[in-house]
Amino acid sequence: MKAKQLWFVAPQALEIREHELESPGQGEVLVRSLYSGISAGTELLAYRGLLPADMQLDANISAMKGKGTEYPFPYGYACVGEIIETGPGVNEDLIGRKIFAFQPHASMFTARQDELIFLPELMSDLDAVFVANMETACSLLIDADPAPGESIAVLGLGVVGQLVSRLLFELDYEKLYLIDSIDQRTEFALSGQLNEAIRNTGINPNSSGWQNKLSQPGVDLIIELSGNPEALNTAIDIAAFAGRIIVGSWYGEKTANIKLGGKFHRNRLKVISSQVSTISPEHEKTWTKKTRMEKALESIFRLKPHTLVTHQFSLEAANEAYDLLDKHPETAMQIVFNYED
Repeated sequence: MKAKQLWFVAPQALEIREHELESPGQGEVLVRSLYSGISAGTELLAYRGLLPADMQLDANISAMKGKGTEYPFPYGYACVGEIIETGPGVNEDLIGRKIFAFQPHASMFTARQDELIFLPELMSDLDAVFVANMETACSLLIDADPAPGESIAVLGLGVVGQLVSRLLFELDYEKLYLIDSIDQRTEFALSGQLNEAIRNTGINPNSSGWQNKLSQPGVDLIIELSGNPEALNTAIDIAAFAGRIIVGSWYGEKTANIKLGGKFHRNRLKVISSQVSTISPEHEKTWTKKTRMEKALESIFRLKPHTLVTHQFSLEAANEAYDLLDKHPETAMQIVFNYED
């Protein structure tokens, strides 16, 4: 049984490779892929050749454990599929069940049953593509721990920024600033939120004077999701006294000169890294990975994020999909591979 899998073979170079799949072994299942989502963050770093050379792709995802960032390698971690065969020790009643898996882009794959996330029956396949990103968004809010009445800014309105914004809309905040240099992303985030127009403000950081308006009295909580380390200086400039800057971006090999004098020093600012692979010790008594995933699934069911899907491609059109994200990010939000095409 042959499966097609996407491989990153060099910067801006992709290949579709076929390989033979063995029948599922003890505790394993065979999954036919329906959709898989492209991450405009980490996968673009892989596509552009900007992943750090001295680290694993993701030590917390078994399908990529032990795999470094030296080309060639398969990648991806947002696959929705259907179980079509079970191995020894797995109940055959699972055949036909829809699942989410942290798996590289491929038409079929085998995985251990205990590595899969079984989806609620009424969840749509396209909504389920966002399981990983919604878990990240929930993790960010856990680390941010917004207090009622705080002013909040989201820097960067890609997919995770959009999901974080939708979760924040439901909270009790004083002012919510949504900031992105691509106007379409700000408009996308604010669409359907007319009842919040007084309290929500979309900002293009290319506009003049906007930082001065925010810096007095400043923003209590800033969630940085732009993927650009220079945005940390923007966060420092607009932060209020004792403000918190939650960094959810993964910058890869990108660096920037960060201004740690002046406002950063005198305003007692806190810069906090947020990473979904673990739960920070101060939240371990309240949250586990299991309860966080339950929160993510419930949020997907409620918020229906499939509206963020702007493009669908076949796996064979992968070069076109990544080229679009790389060169024309203003035209695309979430791109998915559709394996039914």
